[in-house]
Amino acid sequence: MGFKNKFRSLFNVDDTYEYVDEHEEELSPEERSVDQENVVKLTSMKQTTSKVVLCEPKSYDEAQDIADNIVNRRSVVINLEQVHHDQAKRIVDFLSGTVYAVEGDIQKLGSQTFLCTPDNVEVSGSIRETLDDVEEFNKGW
Repeated sequence: MGFKNKFRSLFNVDDTYEYVDEHEEELSPEERSVDQENVVKLTSMKQTTSKVVLCEPKSYDEAQDIADNIVNRRSVVINLEQVHHDQAKRIVDFLSGTVYAVEGDIQKLGSQTFLCTPDNVEVSGSIRETLDDVEEFNKGW
């Protein structure tokens, strides 16, 4: 049964003619298997999903959990606003070592916000915060 016949039987489409695929009937079983070998299923090309983890640690003790996400090939955005300045520096130092170990990257997104990515994530563009840009932005308001 050809594709159109299957389609007709699914949706009860009655036509007065029957479609026969002559090319399909001409192929031997060996030729059909060769044709099917060249077919690439789109579902096989599906990429695994990537995760981005958002973290807002309250102390240095949470740095290991954040590092585990990076080692498990997840991107992590860290907001260090809730951490004392000295502990924030220690967290960034620890995560810098973790990122280096997995050949990833760490980028500063804001005054207390960082993005840590493993080697399987490519980040394009950059965020640059300068005092002139902030002052110019505030003048507009």
